[in-house]
Amino acid sequence: MVSAHDVPSGKLISALAEQMKAVPSVQEPDWAKFVKTGSHAERPPISPDWWFARAASLLRKVYLHGPVGLSDLERVYGGTKALHYFPKHHRDAGGSSIRVILKQLEQAELVSKTSKGRVLTSKGRAMLDKTSNELFTALSKENKALERYA
Repeated sequence: MVSAHDVPSGKLISALAEQMKAVPSVQEPDWAKFVKTGSHAERPPISPDWWFARAASLLRKVYLHGPVGLSDLERVYGGTKALHYFPKHHRDAGGSSIRVILKQLEQAELVSKTSKGRVLTSKGRAMLDKTSNELFTALSKENKALERYA
């Protein structure tokens, strides 16, 4: 069985982002067009579909590293910020967009909240495994050397 570990993360996130657009509870709020993703970012995201890509990425992170908390995800999605002539320092990502996406994923029953953090539900795991399997099948058709791993 193919899992999210076996396929390239960029392609998996792109495929999941397309599926996230069809999930009714995962919708981009009005303020998402204007907000930066953290204090380390200079501008808002350029992609108009960044909300769905972030939701797909969060789903993958919870799959790989769950149970995870909000502060863990803020640290992962953060970046470095130049402070005048001082060395760069790490800044955590803004928690609002991550928190809202996690709540939307909970409403879609893809993620559940436990005392140790957020974990993937069986519905979310099935979605990721199915997408990974489809993606691996498409990749193995392009590259015949991958067929023996399917």
